[in-house]
Amino acid sequence: MTDPYLRTNGDDGYGVDRYELDLRYKVANNRLEGTATIQATAFATLPVITLDLSNLRVGRVLVDGQKIGRATHTGHKLKLKPRRPIPAGNAFTVTIDYAGAPGPRRSRWGQLGWEELTDGVLVASQPSGASTWFPCNDRVDDKAQYDIRFRTDHAYTVVCNGELVDKRTASGTTQWRYVQREPTSTYLATVEIGRYEIERIDLAGVRGSLVHPRALRGRVRADFGKLGRMMAFFSECFGPYPFPSYTVVVTEDELEIPLESQGGATFGSNHADGKGGSERLVAHELAHQWFGNSVGLARWSDIWLNEGFACYSEWLWSEHRGGPSAASLARTHHAILARTTQPAPLIDPGAARMFDDWVYKRGALTLHALRRRIGDERFFELLRTWTAQRSHGTATTSEFRVLAAAFSVRPLDDLFDAWLGAVELPTLPR
Repeated sequence: MTDPYLRTNGDDGYGVDRYELDLRYKVANNRLEGTATIQATAFATLPVITLDLSNLRVGRVLVDGQKIGRATHTGHKLKLKPRRPIPAGNAFTVTIDYAGAPGPRRSRWGQLGWEELTDGVLVASQPSGASTWFPCNDRVDDKAQYDIRFRTDHAYTVVCNGELVDKRTASGTTQWRYVQREPTSTYLATVEIGRYEIERIDLAGVRGSLVHPRALRGRVRADFGKLGRMMAFFSECFGPYPFPSYTVVVTEDELEIPLESQGGATFGSNHADGKGGSERLVAHELAHQWFGNSVGLARWSDIWLNEGFACYSEWLWSEHRGGPSAASLARTHHAILARTTQPAPLIDPGAARMFDDWVYKRGALTLHALRRRIGDERFFELLRTWTAQRSHGTATTSEFRVLAAAFSVRPLDDLFDAWLGAVELPTLPR
């Protein structure tokens, strides 16, 4: 079945194993041309293959190297009818040529996906904007590998998910090739284009990169100078960093909010003030690499497993670096939430509200209540076990509750029922 929060997205009849994207882009006129090769496996017999694709025109389409019977592209949905239905259990390959002027997709959460900057591009797809730049099965639970070749004017730097394995310049253009081997949800796939420099840094043994306009070099170095300490601390709390590297992109433009991607995060120039003004956001986005990116969601209604954990990581970092303790921040935010009425239980906040601040804060408070109940030693052992067992997969709240019970000498149903299942805000434990 489709995700109840995104009923028009994705197809549960198959799962994608790998996306191979060969893309060519002109910054000056926002012209994208590409070929997507999608390797997938059918879960059920497929008389029709449905993909998500927005604002772009489809050309040649092949299924397993053969021309198809029919293709229809209406709205954000591309439906392909192969000459013969694909049997359940069979692997298949779809090849699609496409082109056009990409742009964001309208949603109840605003404009999503491909976004032109003053001089460049970023992609911020959470939760349903991946279809603005490549045809995909845009489901949060359908993770795949990526191999992205991206050619554009040589004056621009291109950053995609994964590791840069090749870079070639010819005739005034440069092709960048990135390979993401770890399974990745479509909303976490990204491309960032700008007149950037790349600074390689060490992050407690993890390869790091700061990507930014030259004019912002000093501010970026100052504001992201604690990333190595954060990486070491979070690796101690949550287990080893789950990817080979971590890349921070800071755009010349200001952005409303930063946003995580697989193995990286994107910030606006307003988040690099040279004074550490966005330190909590830096911690938040790094924590998402464990919670949301490696341990992904099986369904969007469990968004607190992403945002509550990342928010609580902000509080843990504050406590670690000598700022307000997690307990102090929990009291502050509990008092703020107590003055309002939450509209729904945390376990199912509703599609329209899943990115509301109360979801983040109540999720963090749930974890703080759990920490107080089972103690620090068991709490952090639980988090490390969670990230190890669910590494590069998906998870649900029910699965977290089952695992947490194994780390407690007392039943936890009352705690989780109150914090996750009830609308009324529980009393914060001392």
